[in-house]
Order: sequence, then structure tokens, then C-alpha cells
Amino acid sequence: MGEFEDQDDAGSAYGRRVGERLRAIRRQKRLSLQDVEANSEQEFKASVLGAYERGERAISVPRLERLAQYYSVPVDQLLPRSTVAPASSQLVDLTGRTGRSNGVTINLTQLDAVPRPEGEMLGRYLVMIQVQRQDFNGRVLTIRHDDLRAVACILGVEIDAAVDRLADLGLTRITAVG
Repeated sequence: MGEFEDQDDAGSAYGRRVGERLRAIRRQKRLSLQDVEANSEQEFKASVLGAYERGERAISVPRLERLAQYYSVPVDQLLPRSTVAPASSQLVDLTGRTGRSNGVTINLTQLDAVPRPEGEMLGRYLVMIQVQRQDFNGRVLTIRHDDLRAVACILGVEIDAAVDRLADLGLTRITAVG
């Protein structure tokens, strides 16, 4: 009997971690439980979604898939990670004038205005970054040094000109970080 109790404890711990991910994604979307209920035409009741988020109730795979569709995120992003993300989080100093690191913040809401094929390729790359970082706020994304290198390649410019090209496209602003 002790073996099954250990499995139940592990299952409930995992259920809590799933709930934490569900809550984190909902909050990144800036939605309340009531917003989700209302906007989903009561497909996801606030009380039930709250129980999922607290780990008090297990969510079925089909419901998890529907919730992922509702949040517009890949279903695997609603599940907790088993490993820590890589430590390539160093932001590039784009100004060279301060001792602080700076990053390029991309306004994702303006991405649709970027002409093809640049807009499509850039959009796919930025979605990949969002998935990797589990960042689904959908409004802005800060580009790191390694990201900027790839963005420069996508835009067909040198890395030093990438920030200017992003600005020309109406996508960026430089932000102080740290």
C-alpha cells in the first residue's frame, strides 16, 4: 500500500505543477478566471479552471488541448518543464555607452505590418523564442544577443545594422535591463 501512496503524492505534486503552469499562462495573457469563463462561452468555468490551477482537480488531455487552443499556445507549454532552461540569457549591450546591459524589445503587435517574406520568417523565429522561453504575453519580446544574430540573418543585414533595420520596420525600442 505504501508504494501507491508514494505514486499518489508524486501525482498530486505534478498536478500542482501543471496547475502552476496553467495559472502562469493565464496571467501572462492578463486574463482572470472570470474572463476565461466569459470569453470561452462558459466552456471553461472559473471554479473548475481554478481547481485545475490549484492542483485540486486533474485536467484531461482533451481539455488540456482545448485550453491550449483557447490560450493560443502549444499544448506542451501548459505542462511543467522537467529541466531548467539553458543559461544563454545574456542580453546584448546595444548602445556600448553604459555599464548596464540593454536589450531590444520587439513590439509583436506590429509584426503583421512587416512585408513578406521578412515578416513571415521573423514571425516564425519569434514564436520559436516565445516557446523556448515560455513567454506568451503576445505583446512584446526582448531579444537577446544570440537572438539578434539570427534576426540579422533573417533580415539580411550585419548584426550591427539589425537594430536599425528592426527600428525601420517599426518593431523596436531599446530598453535598459538590470
